[in-house]
Amino acid sequence: MNFIQILVESFRSMAANRLRTALTMLGIVIGIASVVLLLAIGDSMQRFIGKELQALGTNMLYVFPGGDRTTERRARAGAIQSITMADAESLNRLPSLVGAAPALQGSFKLSAGNETSNSTVHGVTPAMFKIRNWKLDQGDSFSEADVRASARMVVIGQKVADQFFYKADPLGRTIRIENVAFQVIGVLAGEGKQIDGGNIADMVLVPITAASANLIRTPFPQNVHYIAAQGKPGLSLDEAVEDMKELLRGRHRIRVDDPDDFRVENIASFAETANKISAGVALLLGLIGAISLLVGGIGIMNIMLVSVTERTREIGIRMAIGARPGHILMQFLAESVVICIAGGLVGVAIAMAGAAAITSTGQFDVFLSFQGVVVACGFSTAVGVFFGFYPARRASRLLPVDCLRYE
Repeated sequence: MNFIQILVESFRSMAANRLRTALTMLGIVIGIASVVLLLAIGDSMQRFIGKELQALGTNMLYVFPGGDRTTERRARAGAIQSITMADAESLNRLPSLVGAAPALQGSFKLSAGNETSNSTVHGVTPAMFKIRNWKLDQGDSFSEADVRASARMVVIGQKVADQFFYKADPLGRTIRIENVAFQVIGVLAGEGKQIDGGNIADMVLVPITAASANLIRTPFPQNVHYIAAQGKPGLSLDEAVEDMKELLRGRHRIRVDDPDDFRVENIASFAETANKISAGVALLLGLIGAISLLVGGIGIMNIMLVSVTERTREIGIRMAIGARPGHILMQFLAESVVICIAGGLVGVAIAMAGAAAITSTGQFDVFLSFQGVVVACGFSTAVGVFFGFYPARRASRLLPVDCLRYE
């Protein structure tokens, strides 16, 4: 028998027991669909996390006040003043940084006309726009002169503008923040997640001095909540972090044996950790799908053993008219592989439908890669060969005399 004849016989045998073939194939269908879809979800999750972290800026560094007991004791003793605007000015002069900018933030009630809402207000300097890559869709940002004058000016995100000034030009209008009037001078462009979990379209930005004078109270007038810095392209972020730590320890007069009273967060390290976690989750999802495929493969082996038993007389007749053991082996092995390939194709189709359904929700994009589909089909073929080999080998070793006498 040539290869075409073997395939024809395989399909004929499958058609003779349609229900059993369909039930046998079901395990492979579920297994392949699970493997392909779960791997696609894992891969899409990695790309989604990478995209979100890229939007935050992988060369961004953030300095926050420390919080261990030693730091708290030294703060009460007056040895430190936490993170200050002067610290930001010193960091801004480091050669390993593009720049550094201080910030204050707090949640306040916003109102304009009949509209009211609660939002996080950020007190920043003009340098923050450059460091965080914030672009303006309308108007302009405040200047250093506005910061020195504690001017009551505000730059808002697009969603805030739509909420308070729907279909109207927001520039020159007034927003009251905790009953303090601020004039809108600019609207930020676009939207996207920020390091604090907020969205750029929801942001409310005021000069840092105006925030400290009218809204946000700190233990010391010069204290800030954090400092954002951007590492220079082409330079190691680890080097920038060490420079920042050395400068701040010197400014805060921290002795060699004492811990830092601040912490420097590296977004790149977050990205690396997130990628490791997402890769681990993707691998776990793939293993879960592989278990389903393994169960389907065991089902195929079981059914093929039953088929060998049922077709013992057929095997004897084939051998009696000249079929060799290799022909019998190839016949049953081909049936197993055809079932797996057919089940694999149906599983891929189901996985594609599942990916399209998830993507249609608009919450998460799942795309099946060509490489993933090829691997899945190859894996299903390997399952057919692996689990079909033992029944096929058992059939090929039967003696013609015993097969012809079998009832």
